[in-house]
Amino acid sequence: MKPSLKHIIGFLLTILSYSGFSQPLEVCDTCEITSLKSAISAAKDFDTIVVKKGTYIEHNILVDKPVTIIGENYPVIDGESKGEIITIVSDSVTVDGLYIINVGNSYTSDYAAIRVKRSKHFTIKNLVLEKLFFGIYLEKSNYGKIYHNKIIGDAVQEYNSGNGIQLWYSNHIDIEHNYITQVRDGIYLEFSNNCLIKNNTSTENLRYGLHFMFSNYDTYQDNTFENNGAGVAVMFSKNIKMYNNLFKENWGTASYGMLLKEINDAEIIGNTFKENTIGINIEGSNRILYKNNNFSNNGWAIKVRGACYTNKFLENNFLYNSFDVSYNSKVNDNIFDKNYWSNYTGYDLNKDGIGDVPYRPVKLFSYIVNRTPETIILLRSLFIDILDFSEKVSPVFTPDNLQDQNPLTKKIQW
Repeated sequence: MKPSLKHIIGFLLTILSYSGFSQPLEVCDTCEITSLKSAISAAKDFDTIVVKKGTYIEHNILVDKPVTIIGENYPVIDGESKGEIITIVSDSVTVDGLYIINVGNSYTSDYAAIRVKRSKHFTIKNLVLEKLFFGIYLEKSNYGKIYHNKIIGDAVQEYNSGNGIQLWYSNHIDIEHNYITQVRDGIYLEFSNNCLIKNNTSTENLRYGLHFMFSNYDTYQDNTFENNGAGVAVMFSKNIKMYNNLFKENWGTASYGMLLKEINDAEIIGNTFKENTIGINIEGSNRILYKNNNFSNNGWAIKVRGACYTNKFLENNFLYNSFDVSYNSKVNDNIFDKNYWSNYTGYDLNKDGIGDVPYRPVKLFSYIVNRTPETIILLRSLFIDILDFSEKVSPVFTPDNLQDQNPLTKKIQW
């Protein structure tokens, strides 16, 4: 028996009613619904809530069902510094286009502009967050996207400030095209695996532009970390990929572009370390490939503090650093090969682009400065040049096998 036209139309109407074609719920001063809380309470699963331009004084907004919340012309959600503003506890939630301000401060609770708890398949995008404690805080949440957000804090001291984007036990998260400034750590990950952090700018933060611990199989790509308190800290993790990032102007007595501590089986490729106190500070990190990176105008390009084995430094540019490599051990099994060193003074008689004399990047003076920092004032003196030459001829304090056997005579272009 063939279905009638009436049955077909009824079936289509039923499908449309359950497929997101229902009218969105509107929130505004003159609407039937005047608050985001009321709209969420009235919404059905998978409804869309449109928040019109205006200012809404609300906090402790609980999103406990799968909905899409869209702001028109950046409506303001003002928490009046009373606590957390939006908490998501449902799967399949999207928050898009809100201006959220005045998160509460606390010494006992990590209040956030938006918190996602034990949820998955969420999207947080196109938000502006200001006057905050924590910005976006993910807690045991997976398979989410954090896109195109602007997070602007006003942090002054580390002990009473929070992080811009924080992940805790959250996996498979994409964090892309966010701008984060003036918080404690721009992006912080702990026990969070298989995440992609791409095309973000993290600048002028009190502590780290990026800080992650106990997080494996993550990729950091095309980000800018500039003028942060201590740059980027990568700790107690494995199988990390860091590609094409910019680490710039991270200056200070304990500052660096990037700190690697207890990192294994990683790839650091195509990055630029420019004008940092230390380009990369390395401790207890093994089996890492450093390739096609630019180290330019740093105090130290690379500072190796010990227990670093089976690493490869291949085809990098070391340009006008005060010290190219600092090493505090006489034991070395790391490989330096086919790098360009602006301080190299050897010759290339057969014109094959490879220097005929191996280059020793570790200078005696760097060893002295590591032990007695005050001696840095002698950096440009003739006496130091003579010391370095004597160590080059007959190594006593520096690893005699730490050499680039094939130093390039021309800067590498990519």
